[in-house]
Amino acid sequence: MDSTALDSLFLSARTHNGWLDRPVDAALLRRLYELARMPPTAANSQPGRFVFVTTAAARERLRPALAPGNVDKTMAAPVTVIAAYDTTFFEHMPTLFPARPEMRASLGGMPAEARDAMASQNGTLQAAYLILAARALGLDCGPMGGFDKQKVDAAFFADLPWRSTVLINLGYGDPAKLYPRNPRLAFEDACRIE
Repeated sequence: MDSTALDSLFLSARTHNGWLDRPVDAALLRRLYELARMPPTAANSQPGRFVFVTTAAARERLRPALAPGNVDKTMAAPVTVIAAYDTTFFEHMPTLFPARPEMRASLGGMPAEARDAMASQNGTLQAAYLILAARALGLDCGPMGGFDKQKVDAAFFADLPWRSTVLINLGYGDPAKLYPRNPRLAFEDACRIE
């Protein structure tokens, strides 16, 4: 990977809070998912589910669930992704892991708490993949956890077994609205080699 790609994905990547008035095409959102679905998840379970909130009506359904500091930037974002996980992800295992037909029953038979933890962990991992894919495609991201998950789930997933994990604003960020980059922990403060 060349330095330009590393810079786009990691070094100059920022959390955006302001957005240019530039739409994100539905074909680009489809391409975004096509990339984000490819990296690994446990047993290729792929429990991540994504709702691309693009219309004014859908934004208004999302508004009551947002923390006050997240309302303006989310209402201004061209797209807000509700990243979620499917609590019944195991039903898709015959398609996702055809070499092991017993995986559906095995994962479906796990204690609900363990199965939910697996789905949440891997769904969140897929949300991170989505952020990297968005950056690779030239989009800027503003991930956030400041929202009421129960309200989001009631507004968007009342008829589905999906549970929200994180919101990600997407679009073309306004560089004039970036905050200065905060420091990061050094290797010695965050890592051990044993």
